[in-house]
Amino acid sequence: MSTVKSMNPATGLVNKEIELLTDAQALEVCKSVKDAFLNWKNISLDARLSCIKRLADVLRSNKAEYAKYATLEMGRVLKDAEIEIERCAALCDMYVQNAKDWLKDEPVHTEYRKSVISIDPIGVVLALMPWNFPYSQVFRCAIPSMVVGNTVVLRHSSNVPMCALAIEDAFRKAGFPENTFRAVITERKAVTKMIKSKYIDGVSFTGSTDAGRNIAKVAASSIKKCVLELGGSNPFIVLKDADIALAAEQAVATRMPSCGQSCSASKRFIVMNDVADEFERLVIEHVKALKVGNPEESSTNIGPLANMQQATTIEYQVKDAIERGAKIEIGGKRHGTTGCYYEPTVITGVKKNMKVMKEEVFGPVIPIIRVRNEESAIKLANDTEFGLGGSVWTSDLARGEDLARRIVAGVVCVNRGASSDNRLPFGGVKKSGIGREFSRYGMLEFANIRTVVIA
Repeated sequence: MSTVKSMNPATGLVNKEIELLTDAQALEVCKSVKDAFLNWKNISLDARLSCIKRLADVLRSNKAEYAKYATLEMGRVLKDAEIEIERCAALCDMYVQNAKDWLKDEPVHTEYRKSVISIDPIGVVLALMPWNFPYSQVFRCAIPSMVVGNTVVLRHSSNVPMCALAIEDAFRKAGFPENTFRAVITERKAVTKMIKSKYIDGVSFTGSTDAGRNIAKVAASSIKKCVLELGGSNPFIVLKDADIALAAEQAVATRMPSCGQSCSASKRFIVMNDVADEFERLVIEHVKALKVGNPEESSTNIGPLANMQQATTIEYQVKDAIERGAKIEIGGKRHGTTGCYYEPTVITGVKKNMKVMKEEVFGPVIPIIRVRNEESAIKLANDTEFGLGGSVWTSDLARGEDLARRIVAGVVCVNRGASSDNRLPFGGVKKSGIGREFSRYGMLEFANIRTVVIA
């Protein structure tokens, strides 16, 4: 019997050992979910939305239990994990409130007697999800897909099998028809077989760019729709007329969620020379105030990284910056003697050729680079293979919007970090991905947008 060990990154201890499904068993689950699709797509939209409404209630009533699993498995600070569960419930609420309008037939004026665009499900969506936001990443795929009438198979990261089973439990408690949502705990090699099988009709993947490239190849070989939410290295541009106190506060707030392990986090801090000294000073003050510690304690701001590999990679990236002339203002090393902790870190004197600027840094590191003018800032912001998000900080909102529109990314904000919002489409360009999540646009990714013409 093969198993996977759920590990606690704060202690290095095993939470639980969970039996893995064989490849054949995983395919059998996919078959059962495909069979369930035939019923789910034909029940009324009202019936589907009733299930989703009950799911929001289940999430809220079991919030403490579900959040604890995220803390135990990937080190998410408990209070933040509870907020994540609340956000999943709010996502359910949003689709319950808006789905009827978003899915109704759209008439189109033509010379024909009748021309209509209708939205239909495509089948079974395989959700290949990461550990960094173990609940919200799943729900942002599953809920819009299931509203349309698709069913879902979840193959979660091997870091968070307890979270995967908790999500399946939530769907069961909410009274969804049997096998409309299932979680499979498998070895990685089973994924290719599932994608290629006749039971899977679409694939949603969130993770690294390299892994996404491989998933897309497998999906393309079977001509199956694929949505990819991949890496990011979001620029955070501070103009000289910005509210520097606010910008510094939000620099830390938008960099540190999930211990900096977020694709959509601000990662490259591009600051005008005129205000760089003040910005750096205030950022360092905010970082000093962060408490690193036990993620189960309410006073903790920063928990452990998800695993030792994450810590090792960050050490390598920070070391590269030091060797190339950057300065560590605070942090820059492991924290404590047990667990996968890394100190919140601020790096100044950063140059564009350093790894902290060229690569995605998946941890609590704030690299600050100075520029002379706005044109240099925009050029540097776009000098990346990623294009997930970005932000501009300024008191001139019209100028800020003009500069925001010149950043090549899927989500760009003025005086706000480029994080996702349930109500707005989210996704990237370039090597940050394909497709959109959230809002009506996320709901249409795994849909047959059917044209019906009556001549």
